[in-house]
Amino acid sequence: MFEKGFILVLSCLGVIQALFLCFYLFTLKKGNRRANTFLAFVLLGLTIRIGKSIFHNYLEVDPRIRNLAISSILVVGPFLWFYGKELFDKQRAFSKQQYLHLIPFGLFVLCSPIIPNRGDFVSYLAYSLVFVHLGIYVIVCWKLILKAKRAASTQLLKWYRNIVIGVSVIWLLYVGILMRLIPFYILGAISFSFLIYMFTYLLLKRHVFALEKYSNSTIDKLTSKKLLQRVKLLLEENEVFLDSDISLQSIAEKLKVTPRQLSQVINENEQKNFSEFINHYRIEKAKRLLADPGYANEKIATIAYDCGFGNVTSFNLAFKAETEITPSQYRNRFRVA
Repeated sequence: MFEKGFILVLSCLGVIQALFLCFYLFTLKKGNRRANTFLAFVLLGLTIRIGKSIFHNYLEVDPRIRNLAISSILVVGPFLWFYGKELFDKQRAFSKQQYLHLIPFGLFVLCSPIIPNRGDFVSYLAYSLVFVHLGIYVIVCWKLILKAKRAASTQLLKWYRNIVIGVSVIWLLYVGILMRLIPFYILGAISFSFLIYMFTYLLLKRHVFALEKYSNSTIDKLTSKKLLQRVKLLLEENEVFLDSDISLQSIAEKLKVTPRQLSQVINENEQKNFSEFINHYRIEKAKRLLADPGYANEKIATIAYDCGFGNVTSFNLAFKAETEITPSQYRNRFRVA
């Protein structure tokens, strides 16, 4: 009894969290709003289907309601594909004709009162076709990932791949249940809960929608890497990071690119903002000076200013964030040696 109650609570919490994410995505104004909406429909389709599994496992649900819940799977595949196209296909604008992919969903909803759902062969066939439909779109999405691999942002590609992996896992679980290879019907709902919390964690850890603001950029992966090399060359050869007044605008002007393009290149390739990226070079310089016997008697503040930091506090915070020790502790290592 305790186990059933625990599973029910865990599954319901996953559904509630998923509905919260759907609401968040539908109302989010940052980034690519259409892409956010597509992802919200992916989650909503899965949530309705998983919710049906939970209720049907504990309560008797009317066959027509079960059919409507099953139909939600028919929106998951198309919207998952729409989402990927919106993220990676920069050459073609999204066409309303692509909504024709939702025709199977519309037909299933219209026919839901007459589609059998009583455990016989016809019911099994209808249910199987729904998951065949999703399976086809999962394959199409994996092909999209392979196609986008050469040009798309590594971070954005990784995010989309994680979502496709999650949908693929749920699809495999339900296919296994359908084929009676997996005896636990509620396992799909439990797995969904874990996946939802994993997605939530990833969103909190690094806000992916900040990356989606670059999804319409004309800079491809190769151009992005070449520009990054130019930035690094400028920093390493000229040590422009030693200027405490350095800014995104000033570096962009030197490289004859826009600040937005420069920000995109650093964010996508280094997973850092401009300030973090510059501070990395300053800290590397500081580490060399702290380890240099010729600077053994120099104050920490002097080294901080010499490396481009405007004050000692920001230097100490940035140094510890990157090295997990203070500048003084780092220097002491070399004094002992």
